[in-house]
Amino acid sequence: MARPLSEDKRNAILNAATQAVAALGTGASTAGIAKGAGVAEGSLFTYFSNKDDLLNHLYLHLKAEFRTMLIDGYPDGASVKDRCRHLWGRSIDWGAISPAKRKAMRQLAVSGKITQATRKAGADGFRDMEAMLNEGFSTGVLRPQPIAFVGGIIESLAEMVLEFIAGDPVKTDTYKSAGFDAFWGAIAAR
Repeated sequence: MARPLSEDKRNAILNAATQAVAALGTGASTAGIAKGAGVAEGSLFTYFSNKDDLLNHLYLHLKAEFRTMLIDGYPDGASVKDRCRHLWGRSIDWGAISPAKRKAMRQLAVSGKITQATRKAGADGFRDMEAMLNEGFSTGVLRPQPIAFVGGIIESLAEMVLEFIAGDPVKTDTYKSAGFDAFWGAIAAR
């Protein structure tokens, strides 16, 4: 009978992969990831069938953690603007406290290693946020535009805000607020 897999080892591998992908991109070696996790390289392949499988699981792991951060305290009945402000603030908070995770997620997203099925599974967790944007479009609160474009706006502005925060953490609230104002100005109907 096979021994049950250890959730602690799996998490150690995912954490080491996060650090490696953030530092080296998807070209990070499985040997380096295993070493960072404190496991033998062969053990890595007990948990993940190959490196691409590991990268796809890492992508889903990071997306799930990001979503958990976003929905914490989500104001369901609030205005579209207040719900957007909440999502913006939580997104910036996650990026500021987890820069390696954010960088790894971005690296994975553009790598060509993430399958369409994995991308779909990752996006499925954000359908409620997509519904909120659609509500904003249909009620005229938001300027009609593709949801992917809105995602690009938030991603670009968040990256800029996080760079400013990293350079001057004392002004975190100022940058977060100015970033939201820029984001809202880009998506809100006039």
